[in-house]
Amino acid sequence: MLDERRKRLRFRAWRRGFREIDLILGGFADAHIGALDEAALAEFERLLEAPDDDVYAWIVGRLTPPSEQDTGLLKRLREFAPA
Repeated sequence: MLDERRKRLRFRAWRRGFREIDLILGGFADAHIGALDEAALAEFERLLEAPDDDVYAWIVGRLTPPSEQDTGLLKRLREFAPA
């Protein structure tokens, strides 16, 4: 069972703004949110605060993320996202 923080993050991950990012972030949350430690949860929260277009561009490699977003979690999202 997920705690409230994880439930809230999963909900937010699925309701971003456009379908591609919903599928990537929501699918990642469904698969991994329960196993993320506190540091990774904080990284995920910061990522969810960023604009959808930027997050998508960082994940697919169109833009270089700023250093505060260039985290281990973003690397995992890149590996998770379909090519």
